[in-house]
Amino acid sequence: MNEQRRQILQMLSDGKITADEAERLISALERAEPEPPPAVDTRKNARPKYLRVLVSWDEEATGEGPGRINIRVPLQLLRAGVRLTSLIPPLALTKINTELEKSGVPLDLAELKPQDLEEIIDQLGDVIVDVDDPGSKVRVFCE
Repeated sequence: MNEQRRQILQMLSDGKITADEAERLISALERAEPEPPPAVDTRKNARPKYLRVLVSWDEEATGEGPGRINIRVPLQLLRAGVRLTSLIPPLALTKINTELEKSGVPLDLAELKPQDLEEIIDQLGDVIVDVDDPGSKVRVFCE
């Protein structure tokens, strides 16, 4: 409630104006108030909450018929996973990093910090990956 309406209601409760006068004043205020601005789509500025992966293919791609895969991963799950890495014992962390390196994943879990993940997630809002080929389509994006 804005200040002018509050003043009108206060004058009514103090007996300075009648109910009819208060109603006319409030009606006049409503006519004088500017139209609210149109709603703006704020989704582009909002933090993404999910990483979405969509894969679809037609019958020709597999020979078994058309199909679709729709994966929606909460980014909060990634945040929790990064926090959990701090609970991994150092010896196990070394073994995990060694296996990741053998698999061609140059990632050191000991160096992964929550603030680093937040930077990545903040940038994910602008990421959209579309892969098209004659028989299938892959889309990766945040929402």
